[in-house]
Amino acid sequence: MSIEFRGVTKRYGDASSPLVVKGIDFTVPKGTLTTILGPSGCGKTTTLRMIAGLDAPSGGQIVIDGQDVTTLGPAERNVSMVFQSYALFPHMNVIANVGYGLEVSGVGKAETLQRARTALQNVGLTGYDERLPSELSGGQQQRVAVARALVLEPSVMLFDEPLSNLDARLRRSMREEIRSLQQRLNLTVAYVTHDQSEALAVSDQIIVMEAGRIAQCGTPQDLYERPNSEFVAGFMGEAMLFDALVGADGRVQLGGLSFTPRHAVVPGKAKVAVRPEAWRLAASGTGGLAGKVQKCAYLGSFQEVTLDTDLGAIFVVSPDLEQVWAPGDAATLHLSGQGVSVVMA
Repeated sequence: MSIEFRGVTKRYGDASSPLVVKGIDFTVPKGTLTTILGPSGCGKTTTLRMIAGLDAPSGGQIVIDGQDVTTLGPAERNVSMVFQSYALFPHMNVIANVGYGLEVSGVGKAETLQRARTALQNVGLTGYDERLPSELSGGQQQRVAVARALVLEPSVMLFDEPLSNLDARLRRSMREEIRSLQQRLNLTVAYVTHDQSEALAVSDQIIVMEAGRIAQCGTPQDLYERPNSEFVAGFMGEAMLFDALVGADGRVQLGGLSFTPRHAVVPGKAKVAVRPEAWRLAASGTGGLAGKVQKCAYLGSFQEVTLDTDLGAIFVVSPDLEQVWAPGDAATLHLSGQGVSVVMA
């Protein structure tokens, strides 16, 4: 089941109220996972709620599997949503929580039990039937919430910041499980997050929203390697932007550095986005861009180093742990080629 937005707008209040979503168009192809990504207040959760039927659009059309569902309520859309808070019933055990939606829909007890156990098996919680939510870890509660959505056999599954309440290790394992489940069951999924690494890890397609509009839509690789604006470049991986010049030969001059971009650009003034991991640090006097270390931090598998240069302060993430830097050290910066994009020319 595909999802399509056609010129969808949303405002809360009367016609004089500002638009929260400003005429957006996109498609979530059948059997794929699309992440709606953006900072707080950009309209991503409102967009998800409009897919679910929890919020009605102020204008435009929402189409699911070829059917116009713009005016239909949540119960008429065959859509299930997994909320940030899990929203489990604390007084019900796991099997009752998972089967609740089927029970209130009039499905018989035997079928409800069978389908609930199948859903729990799909999320790796076989044998947890009698436990209460309070007896489960955060990751297990999240899996119960996913099973409760799956048991309804929806055409579309929606996730609203599903991992934000978990610690870093659980976030990584749960995003892998959600992605694996989506691919195994061929689900159509719309997934909202503000976490760029999460979006890159799970998505077939990413929609970056900015102030109610779509800033860019594409594959994770498209958005990371070919951002089309300063906003997208800065949001996808903490890129720093610099003024540069593109010569007639196609080479880019950035301060004292020169490089050939991975994609052809028009000669003239340009903006170059450089990600922290694109810089390579070397000893002073090895050519490149001279800098002086202002501060540094050791984070186990990499170092974070901030340097003062002719281009201003530059933040570097370096995997080289053999060279230990200290404030005041002189260094030279080189560009590795990866993580450098010309976003405006």
